[in-house]
Amino acid sequence: MPQGAYLQAYRNMPTQGLGLLEKDTESLDDRVEQPTRLACARAGFLHAVKYASLFFRPSFLSRKCEKKNSKLRRTAYLDGLRGFAAFLVYWHHHALWAHEAHDSDKILQNGWGYERQYHLATFPGIRMFVNGGHFAVATFFILSGYVLSCKPLALINLGDYTGLGDNIASALFRRWLRLYLPIIATTFIILSVWHLFGIWANFVPEPNYLAGIWKWYIDMKNFTFFLRTGGEPWLIYNPHTWSIPVEFKGSIVIYTALMAFSRCSRKMRLWCEVGLIYYFMYIADGAHFAMFMTGMLLCDIDMIAAKDELPHWTSAIQRWKVPICYVLFVAGVLLGGVPSYSAEIDVLRETPGWYHLSFMVPQAVFDYKWFFLFWAAIFVIVASARISWLRRFFETRFCLYLGRISYMLYLVHGPILWTLGDRLYAAVGWTREQHAMVIPRWVNRFPVPKIGPYALELNFFVPHLILLPFTFLVAEIATTVIDGPSVKFTAWLYKQVLPLPKEEELSTETIQATWKLNGGQSG
Repeated sequence: MPQGAYLQAYRNMPTQGLGLLEKDTESLDDRVEQPTRLACARAGFLHAVKYASLFFRPSFLSRKCEKKNSKLRRTAYLDGLRGFAAFLVYWHHHALWAHEAHDSDKILQNGWGYERQYHLATFPGIRMFVNGGHFAVATFFILSGYVLSCKPLALINLGDYTGLGDNIASALFRRWLRLYLPIIATTFIILSVWHLFGIWANFVPEPNYLAGIWKWYIDMKNFTFFLRTGGEPWLIYNPHTWSIPVEFKGSIVIYTALMAFSRCSRKMRLWCEVGLIYYFMYIADGAHFAMFMTGMLLCDIDMIAAKDELPHWTSAIQRWKVPICYVLFVAGVLLGGVPSYSAEIDVLRETPGWYHLSFMVPQAVFDYKWFFLFWAAIFVIVASARISWLRRFFETRFCLYLGRISYMLYLVHGPILWTLGDRLYAAVGWTREQHAMVIPRWVNRFPVPKIGPYALELNFFVPHLILLPFTFLVAEIATTVIDGPSVKFTAWLYKQVLPLPKEEELSTETIQATWKLNGGQSG
């Protein structure tokens, strides 16, 4: 081919496949046309759309997530169980909110047959999946005790007490920040949404933004002080966060117990854990902390089982473990549907099927539901590890995705319910008196028939075609921009306050010199 024809053909070649050579080819011929401003703008827009889609696409749909989850950790099913529990909280609050004008609190939070109310949503076994938010919280607490104990117990079993001290110190330093920074961020956004955009979010706003910020600061500083002895346990900007101070207190219980039992023999450590569980449940009104300690006990037993060092008598029940776990799972689902409308034991005794069980409630437990939820969560967690199909369900990509975003799903589902959710429910026919004053244009905008059983109607499910994916999307974005940076910040801050290597050596020398001056005596 003549040189001129070759150059002409070269100029007419598409540049898409040139890759890194594209820059070099431009220098071969000064007459290559430069891209127009319109082409640059179009390319920039396409790149922005591409990266936005990557940012907003749920991670469980990405190939990267599939590669990450190809090799699951031994306890991955616990992450999936935590994620599914977070979904139960979501469904629990939506069912109550949408049906509030139809006595949802009294109907859904009482048992099947109470005051002659017979609804499929409250039928034993089904009720937990419709109104299982309290069961989910009990599951959170036990799983927290399990997860917080894993590394410290491993260090105790290795006899690495220096490493144990370092681990507990780091965990204690970071725990408050890790739990409360996301709450501080999300509640400030909720506060700002009203004052900046006029979107009502289920709290009474202050007259102006500055007054609102001051009120938020006062409420937040009181809410985040876990040793307070009075005041409301709720944060008005997001009442669902009531469990976070309990979570922090439970963390303190776990770290204290780990240090207190660290020098015990393994057998005595297990007995001490059992004794503390009994104390919290049967002597003091500390059912929540019994859940945390149970998580620690389960973790300890799992570590012993992984080393094949369980007592010999357990081998006799090995062949029966699957049938036993099926019984536990069914019992857990049934107990997880315990009535929760009232703390009065007489209400429980008037509910069909709960009369005889009510006499099992310890005198120390003020709210009987936590006693039954304690056992329900234990049974389901134990069964999940040993029933193969159940474990595989919690190890699915979707459940693991929910586990990854579970904390932010817990924090953001309420605000979304009170803003977008309230409007969508009003639009399809779930109206209340306040809608006529607050959002009159949304009332019955797109009416949908109320076909189906109570709390399982068609017009209750339809809004979730928008609400469910949107809530997951917001939770994932919040995990990326709020929760993830909070975790990284707390780890970075802890590193900043640690002594430099030279300072540490100096401190060690000072301690040794003081020891010698005291004649080897402490004090």
